[in-house]
Amino acid sequence: MKIAVAMDSFKGSMTSMEAGLAVAEGIHRVDSTVEVNVFPLADGGEGTVNTLISGLGGEIINVTVTGPLGTPVVCEYGILKDTDTAVIEMSGAAGITLVPKEKRNPLETTTFGVGEVIKDAIRKRCRRFIIGIGGSATNDGGVGMLQAFGYKFLDCKGEEISFGAKGLQNLCEIVDEDVLPELSECEFLVACDVTNPLIGENGCSQIFGPQKGATPSMIENMDRWLCKYAELSKEKFPKADACLAGTGAAGGLGFAFQTFLNAVLEPGIQIVMREIQLEQQLLNVDLVITGEGKLDSQTVMGKAPIGVAKLAKKYGKTVIAFSGEADADAYLCNSHGIDAFFPILQNVVTQEQAMCGAVALHNLIATVEQVYRLWKIKK
Repeated sequence: MKIAVAMDSFKGSMTSMEAGLAVAEGIHRVDSTVEVNVFPLADGGEGTVNTLISGLGGEIINVTVTGPLGTPVVCEYGILKDTDTAVIEMSGAAGITLVPKEKRNPLETTTFGVGEVIKDAIRKRCRRFIIGIGGSATNDGGVGMLQAFGYKFLDCKGEEISFGAKGLQNLCEIVDEDVLPELSECEFLVACDVTNPLIGENGCSQIFGPQKGATPSMIENMDRWLCKYAELSKEKFPKADACLAGTGAAGGLGFAFQTFLNAVLEPGIQIVMREIQLEQQLLNVDLVITGEGKLDSQTVMGKAPIGVAKLAKKYGKTVIAFSGEADADAYLCNSHGIDAFFPILQNVVTQEQAMCGAVALHNLIATVEQVYRLWKIKK
């Protein structure tokens, strides 16, 4: 008997690997001879760095960079030495959690620190990058990041524009004479689950601006400034297209990656599954187990468990999922590759108690044990 386990994290309770190893323990309580292979899993959002680095044996790096408000922050990223791959979450350098609610203002916040993290990894000989771009505090079109690389964004007087979206209102020229030469050697894989374009009614300013502190007048102005930025970018890079899906991700950072760095934007779960070579691992297994903290209608919109389930179904595998909780609409998962799912809650407790790491771990092990006993009867 051979089982593949790929669990997403139970946020606030268990990491991906902790959840996966708990599943393995539950199975081995029933039958210690079963071969259980546990794989790290993430969807490109929070926790991707730690998941891939811990699961694949990489190194964690801490570097001080310019935060979204222009003050120093310490950003954690990882390096997979075997492939000289850096794994970065942009939120570690320009995330909304780094900005107090009362200071959230996309006119002021910058992605400059994201560029500094990438430069640090380049100095450490990385030429391949996996970058998650969720959870941003910015709407600067990725200009801050590009400034860190040596791109010059000049006003009509030939002076550098200021940080933040407000600088874009003065943009007249883009100069690429002093760009970091190593960038041409780099490959960027950007984990992006957002399909919004850069501009327009579904653009980053309209859709994501309010949660970053933008007022209606700010939104209107930022959209206009980003449109001008896109036009100037197209003069330099004819392939630039502000209407492409994903260009509006992270306040336009997706546009900067696609246009200036030839990045590939794709769903984070696809990048992670390819990185851990999950497809090859599923070919000869008898059962696939996945899960996450909460199963609901959002799960079927491309979250990690559904990514695993669809891949498993490509080879006709049975898929079981475990979750901390399951909403009434979690049944939708059954038509997207998950054959059966099981919430792990054992008794009536508060949410805080249920999310306690030790409690969640115990509940997951106990639930897996009982489900696997049933599986053995079935077989």
